[in-house]
Amino acid sequence: MKAIIVFNCIISVIFTLCYAYQFFYIFVGLLKKPLKFIAKKQHRYAVVVSARNESGVIGNLINSIRSQNYPSDLVDIFVIADNCTDNTAEVARNAGAIVYERFNKEQVGKGYALDWLFKIIDTEHADKNYEAYMIFDADNVLDPNFIKEMNKVFDNGYRIITSYRNSKNYDTNWISAGYSLWFLREARYLNNARMHLGTSCAVSGTGFLVSADVIRENGGWIHHLLTEDIEFTTDSIIKGEKIGYCANAVLYDEQPTAFNQSYTQRLRWAKGFYQVFANYGAKLFKGILKGSFSCFDMLMTIMPAMLLTLVSIAINIIAIPIGAITHSPDLPMLIKTLVQTIMNFYGMFFLLGSITAITEWKSIHCSKPKRVLYLFTFPLFMLTYVPIAIVALFRKIEWKPISHTVSKSLSDICGENAQA
Repeated sequence: MKAIIVFNCIISVIFTLCYAYQFFYIFVGLLKKPLKFIAKKQHRYAVVVSARNESGVIGNLINSIRSQNYPSDLVDIFVIADNCTDNTAEVARNAGAIVYERFNKEQVGKGYALDWLFKIIDTEHADKNYEAYMIFDADNVLDPNFIKEMNKVFDNGYRIITSYRNSKNYDTNWISAGYSLWFLREARYLNNARMHLGTSCAVSGTGFLVSADVIRENGGWIHHLLTEDIEFTTDSIIKGEKIGYCANAVLYDEQPTAFNQSYTQRLRWAKGFYQVFANYGAKLFKGILKGSFSCFDMLMTIMPAMLLTLVSIAINIIAIPIGAITHSPDLPMLIKTLVQTIMNFYGMFFLLGSITAITEWKSIHCSKPKRVLYLFTFPLFMLTYVPIAIVALFRKIEWKPISHTVSKSLSDICGENAQA
C-alpha cells in the first residue's frame, strides 16, 4: 500500500514537471492579444477539400470561399470526391469548384487523397504557380476575411499556418460543446501563446495553410498515420519548421453530437497519437537534446498523458479492495488519493474551460445558459477520453469517415449568436 502511495506521488511530480509550462501559456494567452501582420503582396492559393459523401454541407463551404474579401482570380477551389457514393462531386461542381473523383479502397484516408490531388495539381495545373495550399474539411465554413488574414501571416515568412478553429454547432449538446471548447482553448491558450513566445504552433485537422515549397520538398503529402495532421506537425517541427498561427482567420467546424460517433473519432485520434509517438518520439527527444523547445512541446502533446492518468486511477481502484481485505492502515489514504485525483482532474478542466469561455465569450455561438451549463460537462467530456485511451492501446483502428449533417451558412451561425 505504501508503494502505491509513493507511486501516486511520483505520477503527480511527473505531471507537474512535464506540463507546468502550459500554465505559463495560459498567462501569455490572457495578457497578450493576437499578433497583427501586414501583407505587402497578395499571393496565389489553391484551396483543397477532401470530401466523402458530403453533399449536404460542401456547398456552404464553397460559397464561403467564393465570398472571401480576397481577389477571386488568386484563389482556385479543388475538391477531391473521395470514394463517394452520393452526388458530392455534382454539388461541388455546381458551386464552382474544380472536382476530381477518386476511387481507391486500398489507400483510404485524407492523407492519401491529398497526396493524389497534389500530384494532379503539380502536373495538370503547373501553369497556375500556386504559392500555397489551404486545406479544409467539407463541413467547414469560413469567415469572409479568412484568406486575407492568412495571406498576411504567409507573406511574413511562415510556410505552415494554422487558424482559429470555432464551431458551428456548439449549442447542440455536451458532446459538441466539449469539442468546441477544447478547440477554442487550443487556439487561444496554446497556439496564440506559442506564437508570442516564438515557438512552433500545431496544425489541428483542418483550416491550415502549407506552402507549395513544403509539399515539393516532402515529395507530396507523405503523412498517412491515423492522425495525419499531428504527424505532419511533428515531422515539420523535427525538420526545423516553425508553424505559425493566424488568430484573425476564423473557421467554423462541425462537431460530432452522438457519443458513438464521437467515440469512433476519438478512438482514431488516440490510436493516431500512439502511432506518432512510436514513430517520432525518439526524433523529438533528439531535438530536445539539441535545444529545441518546440520538440519538447510537441513531445508533451503526443505523450500518452491520459494513459498515465488512467493507470494511476486504475491502480488505486484495484488497491482499495485489497487494502480493505488486508485491513491495511493505509486504506483511508488510498481512498483519499483516488477521490483527490478525480476531483483534481475535474477541477483542472473546469478551470481551463471557464477561462476559455470567459475570454472567448463573444465567439461562442450558443445561448448564455448553455454556455454556463457546458462548463460543468466539459470535464466529464474530457474524462471520457480515459477509457478511449485504454481501448486504443489494444484495438486495431482503421480510418472511418464521420458523417456531417449540420448545413449552416455563416449568417446562420452568427445570427444565432446575435440572438443569444
